[in-house]
Amino acid sequence: MKFVTNKPTLKTTLKSTALAVGLSFMTASVAPNLFMVHAQASATFSRIDVAGNERISSDTIRSISGITPGVRVTPGQINGAVQNLVDSGLFETVDVNPERGRLVIEVVEHPTINLIRIEGNKRLKDDALIQLVESKSRRAFSPRLAEADAQAIAQAYTVTGRLSASVNPKIIRRSDNRVDLVFEVKEGGISDVGRITFLGNRKYSDRRLRRVIASKQAGLFRGIVKGDTFVEDRIAVDIQRLRAFYEKRGYIDFEVESTTAEFAKQRNSFQVALKIKEGQKYSFGDVTIISLEDDIDEADYQKLNTLKKGSTYIPDQVDNVLERIDFQAASEGKNFVQSIPRITRNDDTRTLDIEIEIQRGARRFVERIDIEGNSTTLDRVIRGKFRTVEGDPFNRREIRNGTTRVRATNFFESVDVQTREGSSPEQVIVDVDVVEKPTGSFGFGITASTDNGLGVSVNINERNFLGRGQRIGASIIAASEDSRFQIEFQEPQFLGRDIALGLDFGFGTTERDENAFETTSISFSPSITFPVSENGRLRLFTTFSNDKIEGTGNLTDATITSQALLSDFDTTSTGLIGATYSLDKRNSVIEPTSGYNFSVTQELAGLTGDRSFARTQAEAKIFKSFFNEEVIVSAEVQGGFIASSDPTLITERFSLGGDSLRGFEILGVGPRDTIADQSLGGDRFVSARVEASFPLGAPEEFGVHGGLFFDAGSLWGFENALNAGGVTGTDFSLRTAVGVSLFWESPLGPLRFDFARALQKEDFDKTENFRFSVSSRF
Repeated sequence: MKFVTNKPTLKTTLKSTALAVGLSFMTASVAPNLFMVHAQASATFSRIDVAGNERISSDTIRSISGITPGVRVTPGQINGAVQNLVDSGLFETVDVNPERGRLVIEVVEHPTINLIRIEGNKRLKDDALIQLVESKSRRAFSPRLAEADAQAIAQAYTVTGRLSASVNPKIIRRSDNRVDLVFEVKEGGISDVGRITFLGNRKYSDRRLRRVIASKQAGLFRGIVKGDTFVEDRIAVDIQRLRAFYEKRGYIDFEVESTTAEFAKQRNSFQVALKIKEGQKYSFGDVTIISLEDDIDEADYQKLNTLKKGSTYIPDQVDNVLERIDFQAASEGKNFVQSIPRITRNDDTRTLDIEIEIQRGARRFVERIDIEGNSTTLDRVIRGKFRTVEGDPFNRREIRNGTTRVRATNFFESVDVQTREGSSPEQVIVDVDVVEKPTGSFGFGITASTDNGLGVSVNINERNFLGRGQRIGASIIAASEDSRFQIEFQEPQFLGRDIALGLDFGFGTTERDENAFETTSISFSPSITFPVSENGRLRLFTTFSNDKIEGTGNLTDATITSQALLSDFDTTSTGLIGATYSLDKRNSVIEPTSGYNFSVTQELAGLTGDRSFARTQAEAKIFKSFFNEEVIVSAEVQGGFIASSDPTLITERFSLGGDSLRGFEILGVGPRDTIADQSLGGDRFVSARVEASFPLGAPEEFGVHGGLFFDAGSLWGFENALNAGGVTGTDFSLRTAVGVSLFWESPLGPLRFDFARALQKEDFDKTENFRFSVSSRF
């Protein structure tokens, strides 16, 4: 009987995502009765002959059939042989006939693929799609593999929100049993997220929760904002973000009970609903540390407990305490010690009592760490995130923390870490499986501000340079009054430790209308940064710079050029060392709603070069939220002073105004030459800002919210080396201003509009009632 592959169209429909993948090619369909022997009895064949094969050997075909010469077979077994040959996917037709005691298998092999083309694609390029295709030129054509390739291409469009995309693979016959494989793509349109609603939320509003998740509602600029495109996989990310959001606020019973996404055909958009259960908010109750080992004194570990009774329960804070206990035990030579939290719920008081037990676990060692999936990133970069190395005692918590650090690099789409038994029950093998993602970026943007005017910016960054985990970047900013070029390099694990080595080179020029001079600066600054506490870091740096200050007007005309600055017009070199201590206790680096951060910088110049001075700066900022985090209030203070045995240069002194003191122009406050009407800068400054941001009631997909602010500050201190006249503002004088802000997260970047009014000012100050800024990439 002859089994022939016909020419039907196979269409696969993914109903869950409304995705249709059209498949039209030569495919096999199995008849109910493939072979029938007139005599229903079994038969024996002396030999099996194979005909029609060119690439595949006869022995291989006989092996696939499963029939052995000289062995009696039934008609059902012969049917099974035909089915085996068809299922192999190697043949276009299969013909099986008994002839005079022998069995003849005649096949027509699938053709060889001559070339592969993708047609109809505009949004996704050929290079990106070809990488998804498993079918290869000069290999045998497989209908099944072509079907899988079509689905892979369609899935690539699904990720971009084009759920109606269809892919139709076709073959074009060529001579010598060759075919061209063509994937015809119909990209379809993008399906937006029309609306996101939450059910069951009582504490936090829909508006607040929509700020947490990755999915965004389509607004005025649909098609530009990628977040408003419906991507089914993004829902899983949304659930993770919601869970983390609630857990960090003490809601230990939070869960997402269900999610639905309904497609509204008339709007070509999805209506997404998430049903959640918030539960109750819990706080820390009694926290105790006990030891179950005779040689471990629990009193030695009490100081490591930083959990405060009555404060909001945050799982990360518990993990930090457990990690500190494990680390101290290991540093004291007490291996295999682990801290186990025992949590008791008190539902009547909504508190959690935590008893931390210090005990020894099983004696198990890390045999090795196997890493898979990293084609670019070097193994040592991933291993460096684990403080455990081969041969160390196995600590499950440290493996989990190492996994978190690997994810935090943002080099990988996914990180999966599993453990298994090694060569013996006492040995553990850690398997790390990663999926890499692109880490380079190129940006071109337009910048505009009332300080620097209109400008352009170009930047290139690579966060995982040559797979070494190093960051390298270059940026060019060219504006009407400022131009800068900068190259930065950072090695985050210098000498294999948690020490970041940085190398920065910069070149810049400044020429402002406010002053009749221009500056040119070249600098080189190496630095190292390392942790000194759980939330504190110390940066040590040195900077070598060459600065040139020259006048742009008539130097002898006191009405054009400040005579108090004539001594500054020179070329100088400076070599300084410095240190910056920073402490960050904010609940989020990106969108803080509580906590504070603080930093202080000390610089000493005079080791090399012409200049000698000591300069100190400090700043602190605190965040507080109200009305379930709908209103965010921040308060910030800054201050600094410079001390020198010689008069300081204008490039060394501080300035105030613009963003640092709204309501006043940049360089609009402080010591001033009233004859030339030029800012001189000051040796000392203080400033304070209080700001509140809040929603305005507009749909959040518009990305608009408002703000109120109050700024205060003063800039003073100036030593007139030339004893020139007309200098004023050298004494402390407080300036204040109030205003309102409008923030817009536009598709082209964040825009900010400030409307300010100066309340306290001096007659010679330069005020400013409006300012805006925008920074975008496209």
